[in-house]
Amino acid sequence: MSEVVIVNAENQILGRMATNVVKLLKEGKKVVIVNAEKAVISGPKSRVVAGYKLYFSLRTLFNPEKQGVRRPRSPINIVKRTIRGMLPKTPKGRQMLKSVKVYIGVPQQYNGKNFISFPDADVKRLKGKYITVGELAKEMGWKVYVRAAVQ
Repeated sequence: MSEVVIVNAENQILGRMATNVVKLLKEGKKVVIVNAEKAVISGPKSRVVAGYKLYFSLRTLFNPEKQGVRRPRSPINIVKRTIRGMLPKTPKGRQMLKSVKVYIGVPQQYNGKNFISFPDADVKRLKGKYITVGELAKEMGWKVYVRAAVQ
């Protein structure tokens, strides 16, 4: 069985954290990400939200009435989609994505375990404004359900 690495996404810059996760996946490790809603995206809130919502207005030329590109709305899917974009577009890349689990909060089976966080992805590096993935998800229409962490 391959080694499981538990990453705490709290106060981690999403893109930088994702690149480090991809490096771990390429080493053959399984990665569990907790506190996904507390990861941060740099930039003013209005610009980040506008950038993500841009895809909602896209339509296809073939069928303009049909909805265009689908965007992830939950923090779990936003984080997974970011990692997916950095993986190779091959069967091996798809297999690597399957060895990533993302959770909102900390599930009970990971309480008391050692979490790692990446120093190069720390929010202290940012000088300007930023928004958390949870805030972005709410802006995009994600409804917070009271439930145990899924996936």
